[in-house]
Amino acid sequence: MNSIVKDSSLAPSGKKKIRWAENNMPILKTLEAEFAAKQYFKGVRILVCIHMEAKTARLVKLFRDSGAEVVALGCNPLSTQDDVAAALAEEDNITVFAKHGVSEDEYFSFIHKALDLHPQLIIDDGGDVVHVLHSARWELIPEIWGGCEETTTGVIRLKAMEAAGALKFPMVSVNDAFCKYLFDNRYGTGQSVWNGINRTTNLIVSGKTVVVAGYGWCGKGCAMRAKGLGANVVVCEINPIKAMEAVMDGFRVMPMQEAAKIGDIFVTLTGCKDVITKESFAVMKDGALLANAGHFDVEISIPDLESLSVSRDEVRDNITCYTMQDGRRLHLLAEGRLVNLAAGDGHPAEIMDMSFSLQLLSAKFMLDNHASLACKVYDVPEETDRRVAQIKLHSLGISIDCLTEEQQQYLSSTQL
Repeated sequence: MNSIVKDSSLAPSGKKKIRWAENNMPILKTLEAEFAAKQYFKGVRILVCIHMEAKTARLVKLFRDSGAEVVALGCNPLSTQDDVAAALAEEDNITVFAKHGVSEDEYFSFIHKALDLHPQLIIDDGGDVVHVLHSARWELIPEIWGGCEETTTGVIRLKAMEAAGALKFPMVSVNDAFCKYLFDNRYGTGQSVWNGINRTTNLIVSGKTVVVAGYGWCGKGCAMRAKGLGANVVVCEINPIKAMEAVMDGFRVMPMQEAAKIGDIFVTLTGCKDVITKESFAVMKDGALLANAGHFDVEISIPDLESLSVSRDEVRDNITCYTMQDGRRLHLLAEGRLVNLAAGDGHPAEIMDMSFSLQLLSAKFMLDNHASLACKVYDVPEETDRRVAQIKLHSLGISIDCLTEEQQQYLSSTQL
């Protein structure tokens, strides 16, 4: 299969990025010694559909070095880094279908091309590969052993399919692992969202009112970092328990329609659609900034923005200014796509080292157990979670206590 990338001459730049990521991902470095030596995935066909950037490239290369036949593609039209895609294709001779800024039709054509590999394992981010398999490439399903899903949005889709009896192969919910959501979703998203917003706008956060829509682990991280930057943080939620948690964490909580009147910066992190719509746009301040960190570009209603505006201008890279009929200007960042990836470099390498180690180990779990697994969504095994955490602690030079035999007996005893 021939790769499709934007510009092969960008490969040297991408190679530097990949090398930098590799040098800051010690867990995968530790696992590489075992996986490459034992060739766990020898002859296995693996499709990897994750944001095409340097940390992803590290995972893709490790699958290849562990014996797999790999095809890689980006899971979002605006998150692909063309130099990294070129480096994987040109320097590492891995089949890649990824270009920044592709149309929706071209994006899905890449998924179809990747599926022509007839993969046995899939690594998905957002659920698009699973969707295409179930809706358009059903003839390949008997060949699929299973796969892993990276994101909250993707897991929501998978669990809905499972509940409807529509899921045709087993999947592991990497997103629900402790070493994923406690660190990737909270600290990774918390940092990378503000890296993307600050890099794109070059405006101060301190003293402004930041509205965070959704108080899951991604929302918690985003709110925490906004508070650290000096913002006044408002949280919008639909879940009373999460809303109460936000209150206890020191944030104001209110409906979006009320928050819309006072917010300076809005960030959506819900995994749902139409979180901010025309009713909210109608009362927003002049100059408000709108950013999305959910997987799909449906959380901020772009059709509503377009219907209410009299003009649209690109006022800065990755900032679209919508001018309302009354002269107010609302600024949409990164076309409403993932602001941390479409307008930044995504999560830090050390964070993705944990998440991608979970992906690697979960793929091995699926390889070893697929024949006995039902067509449902599985959690990452607890021992896998603990192994990743232990390797991470070791890389930091940190040791922890261990239970004595007597303590183990005490904890397992019914006697006081």
